[in-house]
Amino acid sequence: MYIPIIETKSKEEIKMFQESKLPEILGYLKNNSKFYQDLFYEQKIDITKIKTLEDLIQIPVTTKNDLQKRNKDFLCVDEEKIIDYLSTSGTLGEPVIFAMTNNDLDRLAYNEYISFSCADAIKTDIFQLMVTMDRRFMAGMAYYSGIRKLGAGIVRVGPGNPELQFDTINRISPTAFITVPSFIIKLIEYAEKNNFDLNKTSISKAVCIGESIRTGNFELNTLGKRIIDKWNIKLYSTYASTEMGTAFTECKHGRGGHHHPEIIIVEILDSKNNPVKEGEAGEVTVTNIGVEGIPLLRFKTGDICHFYTDPCKCGRNTMRLGPVIGRKQQMIKYKGTILYPPALFDILNDIQNVKNYIVEVFTNELGTDEIVVKVGSNLINSGFEKEIKDFFRAKIRVAPGIQIMNPAEISKIQFPEMSRKPITFIDKRKI
Repeated sequence: MYIPIIETKSKEEIKMFQESKLPEILGYLKNNSKFYQDLFYEQKIDITKIKTLEDLIQIPVTTKNDLQKRNKDFLCVDEEKIIDYLSTSGTLGEPVIFAMTNNDLDRLAYNEYISFSCADAIKTDIFQLMVTMDRRFMAGMAYYSGIRKLGAGIVRVGPGNPELQFDTINRISPTAFITVPSFIIKLIEYAEKNNFDLNKTSISKAVCIGESIRTGNFELNTLGKRIIDKWNIKLYSTYASTEMGTAFTECKHGRGGHHHPEIIIVEILDSKNNPVKEGEAGEVTVTNIGVEGIPLLRFKTGDICHFYTDPCKCGRNTMRLGPVIGRKQQMIKYKGTILYPPALFDILNDIQNVKNYIVEVFTNELGTDEIVVKVGSNLINSGFEKEIKDFFRAKIRVAPGIQIMNPAEISKIQFPEMSRKPITFIDKRKI
């Protein structure tokens, strides 16, 4: 297991290291970024006075809206230096184009290399990559590059198609998955229908992307438990985004995703952009280190998390991020209760006979949030609908509207043409 030396240093040394990078980061933006040039001028910001991480609060945050409105103004290099173009998924509005230089691609590979090292990846591993490599998607390319740098084997199977996934397992004997955890459930169901003994396969671990597998106290959530109850594999959670250009991956101790201070500065901020205290939830806000193409300064990701600073048993002394509670823009105010979609997903994952689902939120005639959960199940009757509602009331005190549908209909909604990842939440609220 490779651990960068800086990640084993004291908190004070890590902070000093990051502060030594501030002049370089701010100077680069002032010289090359039209967006940040304008920001510094309009806000009368003297970057020479930004000397500590605490001083960053003097600079306004950057938002997804800024990126959408002024996408090209963030570019810091001439077009001939750009090697790869990619985009965000567009989950919260218009996708944003990112341009990457050769150095950016090397940085991305390094990030994934040290992230996979967190997840106990070694050279003798063979990773079955169940993520798309096309459609302007960063994740698949990033994972591929990181595994190459690690020196491990890769099988590019892509998402879906359980038959091909098991054919790959039988023919090549991979040791690890990279996939959304809900797809592992699909593989388990396929194996049970076809009398495959899952625990006699070569798979020993899975790096889980896109969905949470842990609760706030780091226990496996319902989705995680459903996997290991049937398949004796080690699960590792990871959290990342295109804008961050980095990943927070948990180690074998499963106590949150590790921060890599050599490539990103992290702040956890409240709604007024002030730092929260440890133990309080806040929005993950990042500043890239070493990005050439489109570096970001104090970018608010929209993801709400808790953070932890106690040393990890693995030897790292870096900050750790807990599971994503939800996205700020996806917060639902329902009958006096504040909810985030992941909390609803966890409940649905725990209900027997629920095959798949879509959570929809819209504005009702009173101007308040309304929730309808479209449940895919073979039990289409009023009794099962009542069971689902009772389950919600027991967990969160309120019950959304329930619409039971054929699982195949739900699947069509979840995987529309050109989709890069399954859709489980649809926000139809009036802005």
